[in-house]
Amino acid sequence: MKIAVSSYSFNQYIKAGKMTLQDTVDKAAEMGFAGIEFIDLPKEMPRAERMALAADLRQRVEKNGLSMVAYTVAARLWQPTEALLRAEIERVKGEVDITVLLGAPVMRHDLVWELDKTGAGRSFRSMMPKLAETVREIADYAAQKGIKTCSENHGRIAQDSDRMEAFAALVNHDHYGLLVDMGNFLCVDEDPITAVSRVANYAFHAHAKDMLICSPDTDGGVGIIKTRGMNGLKPTAIGHGSVPVKQCIAILKRAGYDGWLSVEYEGKEDCLQGIAEGLKNLRMYLSELEK
Repeated sequence: MKIAVSSYSFNQYIKAGKMTLQDTVDKAAEMGFAGIEFIDLPKEMPRAERMALAADLRQRVEKNGLSMVAYTVAARLWQPTEALLRAEIERVKGEVDITVLLGAPVMRHDLVWELDKTGAGRSFRSMMPKLAETVREIADYAAQKGIKTCSENHGRIAQDSDRMEAFAALVNHDHYGLLVDMGNFLCVDEDPITAVSRVANYAFHAHAKDMLICSPDTDGGVGIIKTRGMNGLKPTAIGHGSVPVKQCIAILKRAGYDGWLSVEYEGKEDCLQGIAEGLKNLRMYLSELEK
């Protein structure tokens, strides 16, 4: 496996105006990463500008000797009307075109973020047939462009490993799989070891992330997020939390996954320090697993 970093990990500096997306490429190379992935390019940009930015980022990545490993985009593939769903499908297909310009082999898109009060949207299970039909259409389009698509375990609705396994099996498309984020399972109070072992065979991409389990009474104003079961989680550098990252990597390896591990840092401490610490520990884990 090779180690990449998500541009999202630099969000702290990007929001503060200390870095641009282009700067993240230079910094990733400087820090010693082999690849980089990008989250949504700015939606407020006109499409022509977004496409020009994608081409520029690709050129910068290649100039730095890095690999462009993935493009991760937001999506809401369950909509209240067919017209809204059709518009969202076409928008996500447009993001496939951006993926091509970036030169990334994989695009991650979301599934659904909230339940409806009535109808089939009241549960993820009842949504699955329509969602699968939608995802197949996007995967078909992406396959024509040489791109694989995947969905990540996040959003608290499409996050449990049994749901993600069942959904990937229902889609049953050679160009569709899962982005396995080994930290995100904690957000639905699920053991990462059990979860990763359940979905490892579907992995098209993987995020290395760590979070520390905290007391449910911990103040949410100090960087603590609440799980679906209202437990506390504090995002932190890889190796400093409750996620058995090394064991999760071993599970992925045994399942035959030999793709990228992207560092995704979400902690409140200085992001460059958190990213660097994560890279150091990931290198150590991979070295130990190769012995």
